[in-house]
Amino acid sequence: MSLTELAFFALAVIAVATGLLALLVRELVHTILWIGIFFVDLSAIYFLLEAPFLGVLQLGVYAGAVTILLLFGIMVTRKRIFSRDAATGVGALPIALAVVTFVFLIGALGQLPGSAVPAASYSVTALSTLLFNTEAPYLLLLGLVMLAALAGAIYLVREGRE
Repeated sequence: MSLTELAFFALAVIAVATGLLALLVRELVHTILWIGIFFVDLSAIYFLLEAPFLGVLQLGVYAGAVTILLLFGIMVTRKRIFSRDAATGVGALPIALAVVTFVFLIGALGQLPGSAVPAASYSVTALSTLLFNTEAPYLLLLGLVMLAALAGAIYLVREGRE
């Protein structure tokens, strides 16, 4: 087993563990922090698989922006974020359904033919130019629409409004 394979398996175990911890912890803020660690781990997997554009995108968008947005939304809308009122967690029924789904997925993967399609290489410069060259104003507009949606959500859930 090579060092790359060992690193991939270690990162995969960390990803599964942080995903499960995000589902099973009782505090909402802790859930968001575990999700942030999962996003960083996923970014490391992208870098390990020699996809630097996806790795940087994962770090910037998900590990950075989405995690901070979730934390900000929780802190603005809840008075007591570290209380049992904010408790989350997964009950026995969703865990049982997840296990059944996993078993069926493994069974379905055993039925698939074993022909693997090789991944095509891409130029990071060409991909970023294609994504952000002419469409940059639309992405900025999308960000403003999402900011307006966040402001509306905060207004709707704040306490004491008449």
